[in-house]
Amino acid sequence: MDASTTSYSDGADKDFILYFVKQVVENPDAVSVERIVDEMGVLITLRVGKEDMGKVIGKHGQTAKALRILLRVIGSKHNARVNLKIVEPDGAEVMIEGEVA
Repeated sequence: MDASTTSYSDGADKDFILYFVKQVVENPDAVSVERIVDEMGVLITLRVGKEDMGKVIGKHGQTAKALRILLRVIGSKHNARVNLKIVEPDGAEVMIEGEVA
């Protein structure tokens, strides 16, 4: 890759989540994204303000499911498994119905 392009190790997945979520929420300053890479793949941890949780999750978890699917597409392009964990402001992980952690 030349200097004008970014490598996957820079976190195209993290940038995508950060951009999308900041466009959707009322309080973009409360958005934080952490990216951890290990032998299991990439884990993106998303934290938003309490008042914005519904916007990120969506009705019946559809927005969160769509974000997870898009992250898998980004990851598959780079032969990496990417998972999204949404953490509530109180520290609990958000579970979407029909999904296995």
